Amino acid sequence: MTNRIALALGAMILLALGYDLLLDDMAGSLFLARKMLDLIDYLAFWR
Repeated sequence: MTNRIALALGAMILLALGYDLLLDDMAGSLFLARKMLDLIDYLAFWR
């Protein structure tokens, strides 16, 4: 991955988080964070 691609992906992630913060009160990000924690717990069970 080149620096240009990494910066573009980072900028898109920050823009998506900013959009979610301004227009949706971070509900989408909170949902994804909770689902990620559920996935981590599920994978830890199978370890």
